[in-house]
Amino acid sequence: MTHHRVSPINRGNARKMRKEMTDAELKLWNEVRAHRLMGLSFRRQMPIAGYIVDFACPDKKLIVEIDGSQHAHEEVSASDVVRTTKLETLGWTILRFWNDDVIRDIDNVCQHIVIVAGLADAPAPPTEDLVL
Repeated sequence: MTHHRVSPINRGNARKMRKEMTDAELKLWNEVRAHRLMGLSFRRQMPIAGYIVDFACPDKKLIVEIDGSQHAHEEVSASDVVRTTKLETLGWTILRFWNDDVIRDIDNVCQHIVIVAGLADAPAPPTEDLVL
């Protein structure tokens, strides 16, 4: 992985954000820390390309963002698109989950992360939907 210089301001902000995680961030961190999720190595509040991402798995170039309700506002949503585009041009895959999804359905959030990371297959559709 290529290392880029991180500004002292971003480094300080990332450190502060690691100490002040939201409930949803803490819940996901407890699932992914210390290689608990299928051996994936995640870092939290990691500076990348001038941004601080919630969670990053550098080995898989995978970023997981946990969004609060402010991300539904048009201005924030527009800046998220710019941020996502820049990170994707650097080869990262970005997954976004709402705080509520993490709090209420952590198992499916983790399953989705594992599938996107390429460590599991997507679940098969239910058999009752199949027409024979």
